[in-house]
Amino acid sequence: MYSDRDLLRWSEALAGIARTGLGFTESLYERERFEEVLAVAAEIRAMVGTPGTPDTIVDEWMKHVGEGIAGYQTPKATVGAIVHNDQGELLLVKRRDAGVWLYPTGWADIGYSASEVAVKEVFEETGIECEVVRLVAVLDGLRQGFSRIPLYSMVFLCRATGGSLVPHPLECLDVGFFAEDAMPAPLAGGDGWMALAFAAISGGPTDAVFDHPRAPVWRGDPEPGHDDPGGPASEAA
Repeated sequence: MYSDRDLLRWSEALAGIARTGLGFTESLYERERFEEVLAVAAEIRAMVGTPGTPDTIVDEWMKHVGEGIAGYQTPKATVGAIVHNDQGELLLVKRRDAGVWLYPTGWADIGYSASEVAVKEVFEETGIECEVVRLVAVLDGLRQGFSRIPLYSMVFLCRATGGSLVPHPLECLDVGFFAEDAMPAPLAGGDGWMALAFAAISGGPTDAVFDHPRAPVWRGDPEPGHDDPGGPASEAA
């Protein structure tokens, strides 16, 4: 049996193909076919509990149909930061939207490199200045199950270099540095990313974690021995 996560991923894949096709074709016949695919994708998405009806889901998707290159559908991107201090403690924020603790994370803003977004997001959310050390992970949000939209999350290891703890008034309820044996609660998906974070802080493996290809790549679970790591349990703010 396939899970709701599989159905959601297939729905978004079909919708992406259909919207990209609508953005590139000038044939009325092809547009009708792509619109039919979009309707099927919306029916699948509605089956897994997405708010709204298939018609309203299609209407929302159609708002993002562009022309040519602008119409090519790609995942959104977020950037997260595993920031540690000299004591090996991890910087966490208590998110105002969900009331859970998570490392700083946000949408990848246009005009900045991914690592620059990490530095910018950490300072905006927590008041802490940091330097980027290395890439820790690149994760598929739909595959990991922490996003209901197509999304790639890039997570960087960073070292705190200055500043003072000041939570963002609109995005964060609280901020702080925490030792591995004194993590706050509730923690967003900590079982998935906490071990990875502290392994990186302690100088663990230098290779970035990523979602291993499946066979075939669009269907099924990972191959034996290629288990996916857990990802963050919340979308970017």
